[in-house]
Amino acid sequence: MDEYLLTEREGPVLVITLNRPHRRNAIDLPTADALAAALDELDGDPELRAAVLTGSGSTFCAGMDLKAFAETGERPISASRGGLGIVGRPPTKPVVAGVMGHVLGGGFEIALACDLIVAAEGTTFGVPEVKRGLVAAGGGAVRLAQRLPHHLALQMLLTGEPLPAARAHELGMVNVLVPAEQVRDTALELARAIAANAPLAVAATKQIVTETRTLDNATALAHQETITAPVRASRDAREGARAFAEKRLPMWEGR
Repeated sequence: MDEYLLTEREGPVLVITLNRPHRRNAIDLPTADALAAALDELDGDPELRAAVLTGSGSTFCAGMDLKAFAETGERPISASRGGLGIVGRPPTKPVVAGVMGHVLGGGFEIALACDLIVAAEGTTFGVPEVKRGLVAAGGGAVRLAQRLPHHLALQMLLTGEPLPAARAHELGMVNVLVPAEQVRDTALELARAIAANAPLAVAATKQIVTETRTLDNATALAHQETITAPVRASRDAREGARAFAEKRLPMWEGR
């Protein structure tokens, strides 16, 4: 795994770095499987509460490795998490994407599969698939319409033209815009802020947002109740109340 994907633990945060700068961090099948395995580690380890996903070098990710596809016909689809090792089934725990360079096609779809985005100044985002006779089928057409106003998402998808990071930040798709050298640290700071909170509550909140997007209000509220009831009954909920009353930091157990 170390050859094409690096993982590093920063306390409760797992930092995942795509490490194929000679291919602009493009994803081939081994890299997709390695990314899926890293996300399995994130979800399966109670000591880990959030992740940062970034890339080595000057580019976050160029998407699918077209050279590998042309040479062998392989597609970077992991058995457990689908395309590119993340877009079919993102982790249950929050992931902060730290991106830079030209974040296009599958690389953009990976960023959209994350929960927050920290972008370097000068980054550009795009889904140019229609320019190549393709469709942004790795979650791009679905998730972009959830992150941007309807007509702007359609403009990007139908023209294939890019969106500058500064404009994406104005529209709320990018959470934080920073100089390139600050991307990793800023993403890590956000992930640590998430990891400091009650893990059951964080996971439930992400689940609610993810699973109620297409539901009507009454159905969404009913579904929310099934997710939040176990959290209210948890030891962490009682600990949070006690810590507030005692004016101290809570000690989360994740149960």
